[in-house]
Amino acid sequence: MFSKQRRRVFWDWSDSELHTRCHDGLLPGGGQIDVQVRTSRTGAVQLFVGAYDGTGCMLFEEYYKERPGESMSAALAFGVARAMILTATKLSPIPSTARLGIYRNV
Repeated sequence: MFSKQRRRVFWDWSDSELHTRCHDGLLPGGGQIDVQVRTSRTGAVQLFVGAYDGTGCMLFEEYYKERPGESMSAALAFGVARAMILTATKLSPIPSTARLGIYRNV
């Protein structure tokens, strides 16, 4: 296993005082996805989605400040599906999420 080279999006999103649920998954070629969901201090469900190659370099990281109307479980499932689609198809995140803090290593 490698050490993930976190970028600004993850550190902007992280807050060690909040309870977080995580899903880690392995990608073909040795990479990894990292999906984390939490409830903010104001009660909003928040989501982080990241993917890293086999050496730990970031492929992309994005976060959602809120997932209105979704439970933590639903948001986590959305994040896992999003990570798998972005890594499998090598798509760029959609423009409407640019305001949410997305970085992609091209």
